[in-house]
Formats: sequence, structure tokens, C-alpha cells
Amino acid sequence: MLSYIFEKLENPNRPLLGPNVKSLQFWGLLLPDNVIMKYIYVFLHITIIFFTATEYVDIWFIKSDINMLLENVKITMLASVSVIKVSTFLVWQKSWREIIDYVTESDIRQRKTTDKTDIAIIESFTKYSRKITYLYWSLMYATVLVVIVQPIIKYFFSVTYRDNVKSGEESYIQVVSSWVPFDKTTIPGYLAACAIQSYAAIYGGGWITSFDTSAIVIMVFFKGELQLLRRDSAKIFGDENNPVSHEEAEKRFEECHRRHVNIIKYSRLFDSCLSPIMLFYMFVCSVMLCVTAYQITSGTSMMQTILQIEYLVFGVSQLFMYCWHSNDVMHMSQDVIYGPYESRWWSKNIHRKELVILLGQYRKKIVFTAGPFTYLTLPTFVTILKGAYSYYTILTQSQM
Repeated sequence: MLSYIFEKLENPNRPLLGPNVKSLQFWGLLLPDNVIMKYIYVFLHITIIFFTATEYVDIWFIKSDINMLLENVKITMLASVSVIKVSTFLVWQKSWREIIDYVTESDIRQRKTTDKTDIAIIESFTKYSRKITYLYWSLMYATVLVVIVQPIIKYFFSVTYRDNVKSGEESYIQVVSSWVPFDKTTIPGYLAACAIQSYAAIYGGGWITSFDTSAIVIMVFFKGELQLLRRDSAKIFGDENNPVSHEEAEKRFEECHRRHVNIIKYSRLFDSCLSPIMLFYMFVCSVMLCVTAYQITSGTSMMQTILQIEYLVFGVSQLFMYCWHSNDVMHMSQDVIYGPYESRWWSKNIHRKELVILLGQYRKKIVFTAGPFTYLTLPTFVTILKGAYSYYTILTQSQM
């Protein structure tokens, strides 16, 4: 069953980004050419944006309850990141399409190689991209499922909660805390609110998974392309048993230079689309991790603790994957300069000028950023965890 689904997600015209592009299309981030479907998706996007606004409104009504307030702030800020992701993706649709087309074209071109080592590298990062995509989807949808079913589970498995609800001492737990223009303390109103909240949770989860996995796989592509470029740079003059002609060496110089120029161009375009989002997300993630850690230590039930741990795992893994893969790209962009040195450069004095120009091009470092303030790297990830722990300490001391 799973193999059939995975096969349907593949696209021979997009051997690397097939499942990711289909996900972007399914959730409406890549708008279709059909005018009617385009407006339907725009309408769905607007409904989720409006729902996120109602989450902010609900903060006013629950501000006296610290636990409900923290839960609302955590989910609302995560939803705000999703809204920003989708809004910027739609506004910068042309840029994102350019990036996706470049990745697809370059990937297809590299797959035509006959070098066994290059083929193994391509297959390796393709399999890795699939694992990252499907595992991330699984983690996100598991989180959404837990959020949706947790009110039902608590009602049926917690006798105390059920008795308190019946006696009026405690209200029904919502899927997501949000304001609705009707009374949600009654059974019909509560069920209607849960239906709206479940829809928003599912659609918002689709937003996050399609955007994040596509961005991460694009980072994987940049790392793989730089790795292949280093190998091709080492083969500019051929090998000892099969040296290439002067004309062929010049062609290889031009091709390596062209590829690196394109990598720099599109990595910067990608960073310009991702950087503002990551700046806001880093702040949100710090708050979310802090709040989740506080809720875990102050949890009153096993189910609530499990739910918060699942939230914490998702929040940490989401930020970690961005920082990890960005860190990989940065280091690979610094290592690509070793490629020409690994060639038979010492035997071709006539090409010294081209070699110097190529080395100068390779000195340009690729590093993704979170706004103008910091790089998206593992040290930054550690700094955010430290910051979240500091906020957690302040929050726990303020409640003593």
C-alpha cells in the first residue's frame, strides 16, 4: 500500500523534487493555471489566515488562565509562521518557480552522467531527500492527529475530567484555542468549533509540511550539486592515463564556472525567499520551546505530558533540520575549492589564468541566513536552545 502511494508521488520529469512539488500543488502553494482552482485555493488560504486571526482574538478571553494562555500563544505563533510562509510563497511565486525549475533542470542534467561514483552520489541524496520528506510528513501529521483527537481521548479516558465537565466545573477542551462568533460552551457550538479547528489544523499542517520539506530538499540539492562540482573540477584535465586536450579542458573550465555562478545565483535567490521567514521562526521557536518545556514540567496528566513532549520533539526537529542542512551547504561550498587542486593542474601551465579565475569564483561562500542578524547554522541552533532554556528559567521563577 505504502509503496503504491510513494510510486504515485514520483514524477519522472522531476526526479528529485517530484513528491515535494506534488505536495506544494496539492496544498495550493503552487497555484494551478486553472483560474477556478486558483481562486478556490486563494479562498482556502484566506480562511486559514482569518482563523489565525481568531486565535489572537481568543487570547483576550483566556488571559487570566496562564496554562490556557501559554498553550494558545504557542500554537498561535506557530500558525503565524505558517501564514507568513504561505503568504511569502504566494507573493514570491515567480522566484520560487525559478528555483524549482533550476533545481529540476540541473538535477536532470547531472543524472545523465556515466561516472559510477557520481551516480552513487546522486542516488544517495535522492534517497536521503525521500527519507527526510516522508519522515517529516509522518511527524507533522502525527502531531496534527494528536491535536485533533486529544479532546476525545481525555473525555473518554479521564473520569475526573468527564465528571468536571458534566458538573460544569470544567469546560470542554478545544482542538485549538480560537474565538468563534457563537457559544462554544454548548454541545452544538463546541462540535462546530472543533470541526473548524480541525480543518485549520489539517490544512495548516499541509502548509508546513509542503513548504519545509521542499526547502530542505532544495538545500540537499545545493550540497549535492557542490559535491558533484568538486569532483568535476578535479577532472578538468582528465587523469594520468587519459589526459584531455587543450580545447576540452577549456570547455570543462567554462562548464564548472557556469555551474558555480548558477549555484551562487539561485542559492542567493533561495536565501532571499527563506531568510525573512527563518528570522521570525527562530524567535517563535524560542518561545515555543520555552512554553512547551514549562508545560511538560507542570503537566497534571500523563496524556498532557505526552502531548507536550511530542510538540517539543516536532519544534526541535523542525529547526534542527533547517540548521543542519544549511550548515552542510556552507561547509560544502567551502570545500568545493579543493576540486581544482585535486586535478592535474601542475601539468598544464597554459591554463594557469583559467585556474586562478575559477579558484576566485569558488571562494564565494554559500551561507543561508535568518534575516540580517545571523547565519542558519548549528551554532545558531545551539544558541536558540540556550535562549529557550533561559526564557524557561525566567518563566518558572515568575510562577513561584
